[in-house]
Amino acid sequence: MATTGKDVDATFDNEGFLKNLDDWNTDIAIIIATTEGIQLTDNHWELITLIRRFYQEFELSPAMRPLIKYAGLHLGKTKGNSLYFLQLFPGSPAKYMAKIAGLPKPDNCL
Repeated sequence: MATTGKDVDATFDNEGFLKNLDDWNTDIAIIIATTEGIQLTDNHWELITLIRRFYQEFELSPAMRPLIKYAGLHLGKTKGNSLYFLQLFPGSPAKYMAKIAGLPKPDNCL
């Protein structure tokens, strides 16, 4: 699937993940989030920034547990818990966060 438009030119795999991570930008993030039924707020962007930082640091898309631990270290206990993540990214937070952040699908996500 390819998407083109104002500042948007990207190709996605059959699950909606970017094929080329360098194609990511905030416009693409908004398109992906909208496709998933998620309206991005400042709280969403904070976690998207966090997961992108995790990826830059460790060169992998994190599963839920390490992502929550990382959030706890960087954002505090209030935001470093699964309930907070589920409120913002219902269903499979690590998967949706990675997708919206333009990262590969985490290995153990369905």
